[in-house]
Amino acid sequence: MPTATEPKRSTADQLRHDIDRGRTGDKVSWPDPASVPLGTDEEAAGTPLAPGDVAAARRAERRGLHPPQPDTGLGHAWILVGFILALFAGMLAWFIATA
Repeated sequence: MPTATEPKRSTADQLRHDIDRGRTGDKVSWPDPASVPLGTDEEAAGTPLAPGDVAAARRAERRGLHPPQPDTGLGHAWILVGFILALFAGMLAWFIATA
């Protein structure tokens, strides 16, 4: 635990949080369910990540990127909505034709 005189150190959890929030430009801002948190493999191997390495990785990942804009639109969901409407129209036409 850092004292008041020590600077806060970056952790693998903070890097994962940056990635999940879309701050690295890799993905949209949404949690990514992972079976193993970042840094677990290194810890299990007995070679935990050095705080300086994690801080360097966070800086490199976030370099030149801006915070993501909130996603307010449908995005590509309109394709699914269109498919469902077309399916419904086809079923309605079939129902009318067989009645």
